[in-house]
Amino acid sequence: MGSSSSSSPQGLSPIPGHVLKPNMHEKMNGEKKTITSSVGCLILILVFSGYFPRCVWCQDDPDDPPVNNKRPRISPLFSNFLSQQFNKSIRKYKASIKRTLHYCTEDVDKDISGAFNFEGKDEFFTNCQVKFKDLAKRLCTAAELRVYFTSFINKVDDSAKSISQAHFLDPNRNCNLTSWTSGCEPGWASAVNPGQKYEFNETNPRKIPFRTDNSQPCCEGFFCPQGLTCMIPCPLGAYCPVAKLDKKSGICDPYHYQQPAGKPNYTCGSADMWGPVQMGSDMFCEPGHYCPTTIEEIPCPKGRYCRMGSVKSKLCFAGSRCEKRTNIPSMKVFGIMLIVLLTAILIIVYNCSDQLMSTRYKKQAESREAAAKHVRETAQARERWQAAKDMTKSALQQHLSKTTSRRSSARHDQKSKIPNPFSIGSKKDPSKLNEMLASMDDDDGGPSNDNEFNFEDVTKKKGKTKKNLQTKSKIYKYAYGQIEKEKQMEEQNKNMTFSGILSMAKRNGEDIRKRPRIEIAFQELTLTLKGKQRYIMRSVSGKIMPGRISAVMGPSGAGKTTFLSALTGKITGCTMSGMILVNGKNESIHSYKKIVGFVPQDDIVHGDLTVEENLRFSARCRLSADLPKHDKVLIIERVIESLGLQAIRNSRVGTVEKRGISGGQKKRVNVGLEMVMEPSLLILDEPTSGLDSSSSSLLLRALRREALEGVNISMVVHQPSYSLYKMFDDLILLAKGGITVYHGPVKKVEEYFAGLGITIPERINTPDYLIDILEGMIKPGGDVTAQQLPVRWMLHNGYRVPPDMLHLCDQGASSSSSPSIPEVKNNEIQRDVPTYNFFRTPDLSGRVTPGVLRQYKYYLERVFRQRLRDTRVQAADYLILLLAGTCLGTMAKVTDDTFGATGYQYTVIAVSLLCMIGALRTFSLDKLEYKRESSSGMNSLSYFLSKDTMDHINTVMKPLVYLCLFYFFNYPRSSFTSNYIVLVSLVYCVTGIAYTLAISLQFSQAQLWSVLLPVVLTLIANQSTNSAVSVITPFVFPKWALEAFIIANAKEYNGVWLMTRCAALKHYDYDIHNSNKCLCLLIATGLGTRIIAFTCLLTRQR
Repeated sequence: MGSSSSSSPQGLSPIPGHVLKPNMHEKMNGEKKTITSSVGCLILILVFSGYFPRCVWCQDDPDDPPVNNKRPRISPLFSNFLSQQFNKSIRKYKASIKRTLHYCTEDVDKDISGAFNFEGKDEFFTNCQVKFKDLAKRLCTAAELRVYFTSFINKVDDSAKSISQAHFLDPNRNCNLTSWTSGCEPGWASAVNPGQKYEFNETNPRKIPFRTDNSQPCCEGFFCPQGLTCMIPCPLGAYCPVAKLDKKSGICDPYHYQQPAGKPNYTCGSADMWGPVQMGSDMFCEPGHYCPTTIEEIPCPKGRYCRMGSVKSKLCFAGSRCEKRTNIPSMKVFGIMLIVLLTAILIIVYNCSDQLMSTRYKKQAESREAAAKHVRETAQARERWQAAKDMTKSALQQHLSKTTSRRSSARHDQKSKIPNPFSIGSKKDPSKLNEMLASMDDDDGGPSNDNEFNFEDVTKKKGKTKKNLQTKSKIYKYAYGQIEKEKQMEEQNKNMTFSGILSMAKRNGEDIRKRPRIEIAFQELTLTLKGKQRYIMRSVSGKIMPGRISAVMGPSGAGKTTFLSALTGKITGCTMSGMILVNGKNESIHSYKKIVGFVPQDDIVHGDLTVEENLRFSARCRLSADLPKHDKVLIIERVIESLGLQAIRNSRVGTVEKRGISGGQKKRVNVGLEMVMEPSLLILDEPTSGLDSSSSSLLLRALRREALEGVNISMVVHQPSYSLYKMFDDLILLAKGGITVYHGPVKKVEEYFAGLGITIPERINTPDYLIDILEGMIKPGGDVTAQQLPVRWMLHNGYRVPPDMLHLCDQGASSSSSPSIPEVKNNEIQRDVPTYNFFRTPDLSGRVTPGVLRQYKYYLERVFRQRLRDTRVQAADYLILLLAGTCLGTMAKVTDDTFGATGYQYTVIAVSLLCMIGALRTFSLDKLEYKRESSSGMNSLSYFLSKDTMDHINTVMKPLVYLCLFYFFNYPRSSFTSNYIVLVSLVYCVTGIAYTLAISLQFSQAQLWSVLLPVVLTLIANQSTNSAVSVITPFVFPKWALEAFIIANAKEYNGVWLMTRCAALKHYDYDIHNSNKCLCLLIATGLGTRIIAFTCLLTRQR
């Protein structure tokens, strides 16, 4: 035999026969008195039972066969007393357990009860008392229990010690280098030396009683560790029978301790060690069996399963297969059923989503077509009524003239009987005919419309929120009726000005909403690239007026787009000098952004929405909040009608990957997004590029109508046809370098250049000829060069000529030039283009758009439609999760020594990676659309919250889909609910991180980080405390998720698994009390990263 150490613990003297005498003068508290009295009662009972063993009998079972010399059994009262006494000893150690094993004991009383609550299961006490009359003297005291558990826990996680070394305990009073009795051997125990006084509940290791008397093999149901001479009851979930000696190997089976050397007649005892399962599973109830007591092992019946260390069997799930002695139920059939079910659900959702949207569009189209048909029929009826009224009026006038005539002839009498529906007879007074003619002139109506809809009454009924098909039909009738009236008015008043239309509308009793007027004036506007002395625009002065369409033209590189971007405050990365005045005041154009429309050169439109959905969303979010619904519908229908989008209104716009409408149609939708918000200032960057002449003419006619309503329109145009060119009111011609060549009415262009000696040839488009001159392709006539044209314009208008351009002036012209605009101080005009801050710019537009909640509702509806149409990608995400759950659940089996740490590591990596990549699409794919919408005044918070809210569906469903397969293939001991809660918290956390990456980085870079972060951080989370990166381990999200998973699993390991739980948690440096803390950290990280993502959304310059 070997010894466990070379030295004895301090203060322990291995002197045989030493008697512990308590201090009689020590003052005892109430608890110690109770313990002393209990020990006294125990001694009296032991003495009584020792001297009168046959006086305590139990009733015999009448079915037992008669046995000669049958020994009496001890009363259950006594065994219960011993069991309770042992539990008191364990609970005496409660404070020390909390202090030393706090990381693995959530509730000490509950854990002790789960391991040593032998109520109704204490038969082994009875059996052992029959064998040993001095059983109470053989049970370990609280001090000996402390020596065992403290020494064992300290050694079990010591990497410097082998498993065999961890079996040995530290030397103590009874077992050391100088004193080693038979009771120190594994599976053996001794009794307390006779005449020795000791306290059973004493926790001081120095006061261990001398226990070397009557060494015997340990009873069944107990374990006797090597290095201690006492017996400890086996915890629940253990099976501790008496071992049998294998004479060939000398090993006590089913345990693994050997007989001592030189003792051929050695008798094996019971178990020798209770420790973590990785050090030996000899004591554990075998897999496929359950042990209701520590001395009984029952095979698991069919239809139930029994894990290792089970106290009772558990019912198998429906769909699983459990034969007799099943350890873990076979869930393959159940998993396959889940795969089929979830796949079928995904297919149904994918198909039904399109069907649902198609059905809805079909109903809307039917309602709209019915309304349009009704309006057409009404218009035709009114035309017929007008024709009939004109004919009747003519007939009455003719009849009146004939009745007043004094001629009476047969021919007159015959003609006076012309049949007509309003014939009044020949005997009527002519004054009555005059009255009838007057009444017909006053009657401008036609056939009465019984279905006329009173919108004022509907808007007053705020309590009625139901929107049925009939209401939508009436709204469409109203909209199409108004559009028909406007068409008739345009036909009758083609050449009428906007004021004339307003006066006519007032005479007709119509309420025309007036748009605020915006006039933009700019003086010596100059833009210089930051860090470079390079001008991209120079000394541009002029004014664009409301109610007029200004065309910005020039060769490539003239700064046309830069000029319009500077007017709308969208230019960045340069230094601006000069002054921009809005309505004659030095105010930021951003203060009017709610009534300013900017159409970018690229067609930035949501491709997964239809034409009507794009227009309706823009109108709902940007029009006045108090504008009635029917007026909004009227505006949308008017734009669709004017831009010729009726045929494609229910068609998706399309993207690069998925074909939609044509490029010209998409360009008109791009313009329509700004027209539906009824702007006062409309800036368009090359709206006719890519359009044919008919589409361009249609677009210009729509813009002309907007200009008649007082809208200030300015647009960049490339090579317009002559007819389009004549539809513009003003021309802004820029030369290369952003210098003005001409800014004035289109009608005076030829007159101005003729004054410079430049004559436009016949049958040559004026802008094309002028641009060719500025490009240097054609030499201008007269005594002027192309380089002198900007200077001539400055001199013509009295603008200040920059000093470095004075050499281009004529000698006489330069001497007579005098600027009409006083020079402004440099500190007033030199400034960097400011970065716009939404929260500090005052709103001067006078329009109150919908608030955060209403826009959130509109955004949520839009995102919902987009997700419905994106079901193929969503279904792919869920199918990948199903595959990952199946593979990882099959390959990464849960082991009892690690609590499934390997499978949970794979889970954290797989779920984090897949969910982060899926969440990147939330904000990465529509950055340009968001930039356009936010710059127009739409609420960024509503946009962010709607996206996040819709992603909550994935946050809830993706963990469920993954766990449905991983859990039932892997089948850990923790509950499905606990795993689901941890996984939901993890997905919420990584989704917030993905938001930050998607908003802050380009999509390709964000994808790379989404792959690297889960893998690298999970590896860091598994580093030991001695590693260099262990400093950041407590601050990474995989560590919190892994700890929560393992703690949830560890809580299910009770009874005989208590030592395994403590060893595993100590190895991973986890605390069983940190479960809620880890969940809170995951949720807090998800919330914090969302706040960071929203901040980046507001501040990041793209």
